[in-house]
Amino acid sequence: MAGHSKWANIRHKKAAVDKKRGRMWSKCSRAIMAAAREGGGDPASNLALRYAIDEARYANMPKDTIERAVKKGAGELGGGKMESVRYEGYGPNGVAIIADALTDNRNRTAPEVKMVFSKYNGNMGASGSVAYSFDTVGQILVEAGKTTEDVVINAAIDAGATDVEAPEDDDGFWVVSTEPTQFHAVREALENAKIEISSAEIALIPQNTVAVAGDDAKKVLTLIDALEELEDVQKVYSNADISEEDYAAFDS
Repeated sequence: MAGHSKWANIRHKKAAVDKKRGRMWSKCSRAIMAAAREGGGDPASNLALRYAIDEARYANMPKDTIERAVKKGAGELGGGKMESVRYEGYGPNGVAIIADALTDNRNRTAPEVKMVFSKYNGNMGASGSVAYSFDTVGQILVEAGKTTEDVVINAAIDAGATDVEAPEDDDGFWVVSTEPTQFHAVREALENAKIEISSAEIALIPQNTVAVAGDDAKKVLTLIDALEELEDVQKVYSNADISEEDYAAFDS
Protein backbone atom coordinates (compact mmCIF):
# COMPACT_ATOMS: atom_id res chain seq x y z
CA MET A 1 0.00 0.00 0.00
CA ALA A 2 2.99 2.30 0.48
CA GLY A 3 3.31 5.08 -2.08
CA HIS A 4 -0.37 6.03 -2.13
CA SER A 5 0.49 9.30 -0.40
CA LYS A 6 1.90 10.73 -3.63
CA TRP A 7 -1.37 10.21 -5.47
CA ALA A 8 -3.44 11.45 -2.56
CA ASN A 9 -1.41 14.64 -2.18
CA ILE A 10 -1.51 15.39 -5.90
CA ARG A 11 -5.30 14.83 -6.04
CA HIS A 12 -5.80 17.10 -3.03
CA LYS A 13 -3.73 19.90 -4.59
CA LYS A 14 -5.57 19.45 -7.88
CA ALA A 15 -8.89 19.70 -6.06
CA ALA A 16 -7.81 23.09 -4.74
CA VAL A 17 -7.16 24.23 -8.32
CA ASP A 18 -10.54 22.87 -9.43
CA LYS A 19 -12.26 24.90 -6.69
CA LYS A 20 -10.64 28.06 -8.03
CA ARG A 21 -11.91 27.19 -11.50
CA GLY A 22 -15.44 26.71 -10.20
CA ARG A 23 -15.62 23.04 -11.18
CA MET A 24 -15.90 21.44 -7.78
CA TRP A 25 -19.28 22.77 -6.64
CA SER A 26 -20.98 21.78 -9.89
CA LYS A 27 -19.62 18.25 -9.67
CA CYS A 28 -20.50 17.99 -5.97
CA SER A 29 -24.08 19.06 -6.74
CA ARG A 30 -24.46 16.36 -9.37
CA ALA A 31 -23.06 13.70 -7.01
CA ILE A 32 -25.47 14.76 -4.26
CA MET A 33 -28.44 14.72 -6.64
CA ALA A 34 -27.56 11.27 -7.97
CA ALA A 35 -27.14 9.83 -4.47
CA ALA A 36 -30.42 11.37 -3.27
CA ARG A 37 -32.29 10.01 -6.29
CA GLU A 38 -30.90 6.54 -5.72
CA GLY A 39 -31.35 6.23 -1.97
CA GLY A 40 -33.50 9.12 -0.75
CA GLY A 41 -32.75 12.49 0.79
CA ASP A 42 -31.80 11.40 4.33
CA PRO A 43 -28.01 11.09 4.77
CA ALA A 44 -28.55 9.15 8.00
CA SER A 45 -29.95 6.22 6.02
CA ASN A 46 -28.23 6.89 2.67
CA LEU A 47 -24.48 6.38 3.01
CA ALA A 48 -23.73 7.44 -0.57
CA LEU A 49 -25.53 10.73 0.05
CA ARG A 50 -23.58 11.28 3.26
CA TYR A 51 -20.30 10.77 1.39
CA ALA A 52 -21.40 13.20 -1.34
CA ILE A 53 -22.43 15.83 1.20
CA ASP A 54 -19.17 15.43 3.11
CA GLU A 55 -17.17 15.90 -0.09
CA ALA A 56 -19.16 19.06 -0.81
CA ARG A 57 -18.38 20.35 2.67
CA TYR A 58 -14.68 19.64 2.15
CA ALA A 59 -14.99 21.86 -0.94
CA ASN A 60 -16.58 24.64 1.18
CA MET A 61 -19.86 24.42 -0.70
CA PRO A 62 -22.57 26.61 0.92
CA LYS A 63 -25.12 24.82 3.09
CA ASP A 64 -28.12 26.13 1.13
CA THR A 65 -26.59 24.90 -2.14
CA ILE A 66 -26.11 21.45 -0.62
CA GLU A 67 -29.69 21.39 0.66
CA ARG A 68 -31.05 22.44 -2.74
CA ALA A 69 -29.10 19.64 -4.45
CA VAL A 70 -30.51 17.11 -1.95
CA LYS A 71 -34.07 18.32 -2.56
CA LYS A 72 -33.62 18.27 -6.31
CA GLY A 73 -32.19 14.77 -6.20
CA ALA A 74 -35.00 13.55 -3.95
CA GLY A 75 -37.55 14.81 -6.48
CA GLU A 76 -38.81 17.78 -4.49
CA LEU A 77 -37.64 20.27 -7.13
CA GLY A 78 -37.92 18.18 -10.28
CA GLY A 79 -35.10 17.00 -12.52
CA GLY A 80 -34.28 13.92 -14.58
CA LYS A 81 -32.73 10.64 -13.48
CA MET A 82 -28.94 10.38 -13.61
CA GLU A 83 -26.77 7.28 -13.81
CA SER A 84 -23.10 6.53 -13.23
CA VAL A 85 -21.04 5.69 -16.31
CA ARG A 86 -17.34 4.87 -16.62
CA TYR A 87 -15.28 5.67 -19.72
CA GLU A 88 -11.80 4.23 -20.24
CA GLY A 89 -9.00 4.84 -22.68
CA TYR A 90 -5.43 5.85 -23.32
CA GLY A 91 -3.79 9.24 -23.56
CA PRO A 92 -0.43 10.36 -24.97
CA ASN A 93 2.52 8.04 -24.22
CA GLY A 94 0.15 5.16 -23.48
CA VAL A 95 -1.10 6.67 -20.21
CA ALA A 96 -4.20 4.84 -18.95
CA ILE A 97 -7.14 7.14 -18.18
CA ILE A 98 -10.52 6.57 -16.53
CA ALA A 99 -13.31 9.16 -16.53
CA ASP A 100 -16.23 8.57 -14.16
CA ALA A 101 -19.37 10.46 -15.14
CA LEU A 102 -22.91 11.14 -13.95
CA THR A 103 -25.30 11.66 -16.82
CA ASP A 104 -28.98 11.85 -17.67
CA ASN A 105 -28.21 11.07 -21.32
CA ARG A 106 -25.52 8.57 -22.34
CA ASN A 107 -26.08 9.48 -25.98
CA ARG A 108 -24.80 12.97 -25.17
CA THR A 109 -21.99 12.12 -22.79
CA ALA A 110 -20.26 9.28 -24.66
CA PRO A 111 -19.63 11.30 -27.86
CA GLU A 112 -18.38 14.25 -25.80
CA VAL A 113 -15.87 12.08 -23.95
CA LYS A 114 -14.78 10.33 -27.15
CA MET A 115 -14.28 13.68 -28.88
CA VAL A 116 -12.01 14.92 -26.07
CA PHE A 117 -9.92 11.74 -26.20
CA SER A 118 -9.53 12.11 -29.97
CA LYS A 119 -8.82 15.84 -29.91
CA TYR A 120 -6.00 15.54 -27.38
CA ASN A 121 -4.03 12.60 -28.77
CA GLY A 122 -5.88 9.84 -26.95
CA ASN A 123 -8.19 6.95 -27.74
CA MET A 124 -11.33 5.89 -25.89
CA GLY A 125 -11.38 2.14 -25.34
CA ALA A 126 -13.91 -0.50 -24.41
CA SER A 127 -15.27 -1.01 -20.92
CA GLY A 128 -12.65 -2.79 -18.82
CA SER A 129 -9.77 -1.93 -21.13
CA VAL A 130 -7.78 -0.14 -18.41
CA ALA A 131 -9.79 -0.46 -15.17
CA TYR A 132 -8.13 -3.80 -14.39
CA SER A 133 -4.85 -1.93 -13.79
CA PHE A 134 -6.26 0.21 -10.96
CA ASP A 135 -7.09 -0.68 -7.35
CA THR A 136 -10.13 0.72 -5.57
CA VAL A 137 -8.93 2.22 -2.28
CA GLY A 138 -10.51 4.34 0.43
CA GLN A 139 -8.31 7.37 1.14
CA ILE A 140 -8.63 9.82 4.00
CA LEU A 141 -6.35 12.85 4.26
CA VAL A 142 -5.47 14.68 7.47
CA GLU A 143 -3.26 17.78 7.50
CA ALA A 144 0.16 17.23 9.07
CA GLY A 145 -0.38 19.76 11.85
CA LYS A 146 -3.93 18.69 12.74
CA THR A 147 -3.02 15.57 14.74
CA THR A 148 -0.16 13.53 16.18
CA GLU A 149 1.29 10.28 14.94
CA ASP A 150 0.00 8.19 17.84
CA VAL A 151 -3.54 9.55 17.62
CA VAL A 152 -4.04 9.08 13.88
CA ILE A 153 -2.34 5.68 13.68
CA ASN A 154 -4.12 4.22 16.69
CA ALA A 155 -7.55 5.45 15.59
CA ALA A 156 -7.09 4.33 11.99
CA ILE A 157 -5.54 0.92 12.53
CA ASP A 158 -7.93 -0.01 15.34
CA ALA A 159 -10.84 0.72 12.98
CA GLY A 160 -9.45 -1.48 10.21
CA ALA A 161 -7.27 0.81 8.06
CA THR A 162 -4.82 -1.08 5.86
CA ASP A 163 -2.09 1.57 5.93
CA VAL A 164 -1.19 4.98 7.36
CA GLU A 165 1.49 7.01 5.57
CA ALA A 166 3.23 9.93 7.25
CA PRO A 167 3.37 13.42 5.66
CA GLU A 168 6.34 14.07 3.39
CA ASP A 169 6.73 17.56 4.87
CA ASP A 170 5.01 20.07 7.16
CA ASP A 171 2.60 21.02 4.35
CA GLY A 172 1.70 17.42 3.58
CA PHE A 173 -0.95 15.03 4.80
CA TRP A 174 -1.35 11.86 6.76
CA VAL A 175 -2.81 9.42 4.23
CA VAL A 176 -5.04 6.73 5.69
CA SER A 177 -5.82 3.90 3.26
CA THR A 178 -8.68 1.44 3.67
CA GLU A 179 -10.50 -1.32 1.90
CA PRO A 180 -13.70 0.15 0.39
CA THR A 181 -15.79 -1.89 2.83
CA GLN A 182 -13.97 -0.36 5.82
CA PHE A 183 -13.97 3.22 4.53
CA HIS A 184 -16.98 4.38 6.54
CA ALA A 185 -15.85 2.72 9.78
CA VAL A 186 -12.35 4.20 9.59
CA ARG A 187 -13.57 7.68 8.74
CA GLU A 188 -16.08 7.55 11.57
CA ALA A 189 -13.34 6.42 13.98
CA LEU A 190 -11.15 9.38 12.99
CA GLU A 191 -14.07 11.77 13.45
CA ASN A 192 -14.83 10.26 16.87
CA ALA A 193 -11.17 10.80 17.81
CA LYS A 194 -11.69 14.52 17.03
CA ILE A 195 -9.35 14.36 14.04
CA GLU A 196 -10.14 17.01 11.41
CA ILE A 197 -10.37 15.38 7.99
CA SER A 198 -9.26 17.39 4.95
CA SER A 199 -10.75 15.06 2.36
CA ALA A 200 -12.08 11.53 2.07
CA GLU A 201 -12.94 9.48 -1.00
CA ILE A 202 -12.95 6.03 -2.50
CA ALA A 203 -10.41 6.47 -5.29
CA LEU A 204 -8.75 4.50 -8.07
CA ILE A 205 -5.00 4.02 -7.57
CA PRO A 206 -2.82 2.74 -10.45
CA GLN A 207 -0.97 -0.52 -9.91
CA ASN A 208 1.82 0.64 -12.21
CA THR A 209 2.73 4.07 -13.56
CA VAL A 210 3.99 5.66 -16.77
CA ALA A 211 6.55 8.43 -16.23
CA VAL A 212 5.96 11.53 -18.37
CA ALA A 213 7.69 14.89 -18.15
CA GLY A 214 7.98 18.24 -19.90
CA ASP A 215 5.91 18.53 -23.08
CA ASP A 216 4.63 14.97 -22.71
CA ALA A 217 3.34 15.77 -19.21
CA LYS A 218 1.65 18.88 -20.58
CA LYS A 219 -0.13 16.83 -23.27
CA VAL A 220 -1.41 14.32 -20.72
CA LEU A 221 -2.56 17.04 -18.33
CA THR A 222 -4.28 18.90 -21.17
CA LEU A 223 -6.32 15.78 -21.98
CA ILE A 224 -7.20 15.20 -18.33
CA ASP A 225 -8.12 18.86 -17.90
CA ALA A 226 -10.38 18.79 -20.97
CA LEU A 227 -12.17 15.69 -19.68
CA GLU A 228 -12.71 17.33 -16.30
CA GLU A 229 -14.16 20.39 -18.03
CA LEU A 230 -17.04 18.26 -19.33
CA GLU A 231 -20.10 18.89 -17.20
CA ASP A 232 -21.00 15.21 -16.86
CA VAL A 233 -17.52 14.02 -15.85
CA GLN A 234 -17.09 13.81 -12.09
CA LYS A 235 -13.58 12.43 -11.62
CA VAL A 236 -10.65 11.49 -13.82
CA TYR A 237 -7.93 9.00 -12.86
CA SER A 238 -4.70 8.14 -14.67
CA ASN A 239 -1.51 6.18 -14.18
CA ALA A 240 0.70 9.07 -15.28
CA ASP A 241 3.70 9.71 -13.02
CA ILE A 242 4.14 13.48 -13.26
CA SER A 243 6.38 15.62 -11.07
CA GLU A 244 4.96 18.36 -8.86
CA GLU A 245 7.04 20.81 -10.89
CA ASP A 246 5.26 19.81 -14.11
CA TYR A 247 1.88 20.03 -12.33
CA ALA A 248 2.77 23.51 -11.07
CA ALA A 249 3.93 24.63 -14.52
CA PHE A 250 0.66 23.43 -16.08
CA ASP A 251 -1.53 25.15 -13.47
CA SER A 252 0.36 28.46 -13.61
